[in-house]
Amino acid sequence: MKKLLIVIPTYNEKKNIKNLFFKIKKNVKKFDLLFIDDNSPDNTKEEIKKLATDHKNIKLFVRKKKLGIGSAHKFGFIWGYKKKYLKIITMDSDGTHDPKYIKKMLKISTHADIVITNRFLKSNSLYNWPIYRKLLTYLRYYLISYLFNKSYDSSGAFRCYNLNQIKLNHLLLAKNNSYSFFWESILILDKKYSIKEIPIKLHARYLGESKMMISDIIEALKYLIIIYFKLKIKF
Repeated sequence: MKKLLIVIPTYNEKKNIKNLFFKIKKNVKKFDLLFIDDNSPDNTKEEIKKLATDHKNIKLFVRKKKLGIGSAHKFGFIWGYKKKYLKIITMDSDGTHDPKYIKKMLKISTHADIVITNRFLKSNSLYNWPIYRKLLTYLRYYLISYLFNKSYDSSGAFRCYNLNQIKLNHLLLAKNNSYSFFWESILILDKKYSIKEIPIKLHARYLGESKMMISDIIEALKYLIIIYFKLKIKF
């Protein structure tokens, strides 16, 4: 079996790809890297293809259109299981997730099914983020914590999954294909597996622009309310 697959969805991240890859390479000795690109208009895929010519551990799958970051993660899980990897690291492509944390995540994953990062275990972890992004992040965190009684930083994508312990169908149970996939999947997986957290500091992105739109925030809030009432009725 292959040991480690790093899954990174991309959409208009051409400026960040090269720097991100070499940061990962600096911190992780042996890995394969799967980029899942939703046919980025800025030709992110061409930048990935250039890197892949010299680095055979880079894999690329291009989807026909923007299908959502949650669905990209599901695709990465299916691909990783099919190729028989032992562990999957998922992370964002915008440079906010520092690869220096991967070693610690892998170490902890030897006695945990899932390792996730938490921006709220230490103060000032979002020190250089714009005020509106800080407010949005804190609001989402406290709202999810209050509604579902979970203290996890469940909306973050920087995670490690131990595939020897986790069933693929459980990773696919979360229905949402957008940003809400992350907290929805944690609600599901927390009932079935051991989850550990590590504190993390997140830099604001240096290049490119955030993909989250006002419409995404509204849809995420709607979905949060729907899931809350579904669970309330169920129990």
